[in-house]
Amino acid sequence: MIIVPLAEAKNNLSKLVDDAAAGQIITIAKHGRALARLVPVGKPCGRRIGAMKGKLVLADDFDAPLPDEMLDAFEGTHE
Repeated sequence: MIIVPLAEAKNNLSKLVDDAAAGQIITIAKHGRALARLVPVGKPCGRRIGAMKGKLVLADDFDAPLPDEMLDAFEGTHE
């Protein structure tokens, strides 16, 4: 862990961000007291958009109108 005074952090922010991205943890201090910590961002844990591309198939009649009985059931009007 690296401790950097606030004034130095202001002047060297770009380098400190690069160091954090490389895995360093940088603590920013003011008057000898730790105020903030610059840490590397972890890798995203979720799946990427498009991960299921080519694995899902929609039927040709996917957007065809529903039968009257099913529409009635959804609308609560079936007898």
